[in-house]
Amino acid sequence: MSENSIKFSLSNSKQRGSWLNSGHRTLDTDTPVSLSPAPPTRRTRPKLSCPPDFNGECHNGHAFLNSCSLYIRLAPEQFQNEQERILWTLTFFKRGHAAKWSENVFCQEADTGVFPIQTWGEFEQQFRLHFFLANAEADVINALEGTSYHQGNQIVDNYLDSFQTLVSDIGYTDPRTLVVKFQ
Repeated sequence: MSENSIKFSLSNSKQRGSWLNSGHRTLDTDTPVSLSPAPPTRRTRPKLSCPPDFNGECHNGHAFLNSCSLYIRLAPEQFQNEQERILWTLTFFKRGHAAKWSENVFCQEADTGVFPIQTWGEFEQQFRLHFFLANAEADVINALEGTSYHQGNQIVDNYLDSFQTLVSDIGYTDPRTLVVKFQ
C-alpha cells in the first residue's frame, strides 16, 4: 500500500468511526434483510363526549337520544350487550321527569325480578313515547300548511335551515311537495 492510500484509509476510518459513534449503523451485508411489513400502528380514536344529563324535557329528547346512539355506534366495544347500553343511558337521567321515569323502570324490575326493557329498540320506542313531543308531526304539518309560516324578515339561510328541519321532521321527500310548501 502506498503512503497516500494509507492516509486516505485512516482518514476514512476516522470519519466512519465518528459517524458510527453518533448513532448511525452500517448495513451488515451478511445479515438477511427482513421484508415483512412493519407492525401496524394502533389507530387512535377521537375522544368521545358523553351525552349531557337529561331531565326529561321533550324538546331535548331528540338531541339526547341522538347523542346516546352516536356514542354507542362509535364505541360499541364498551358495551357487552343491549342491557348495558340501556343502563348506561339511564345513568344520564338525573333530574325531573327523566329521573322519575328511570326510578319507575327500576321499581318494575324490583317488583318482577326482570328488567322491563329488554332491547335497545324497545328502549328507543319507550323513550320516544315518553320524551318526544306528543304532537310534533301535527305541529310541523300545521306550520307548513298554515299561512303564518313564511320567510318574513328572516335571513335566507335561517329560513332555509328552519324549512329543512320542518321538512325532515315530517318526512316530505317529493320535490313537488317541497316546492309548494316553500313559501
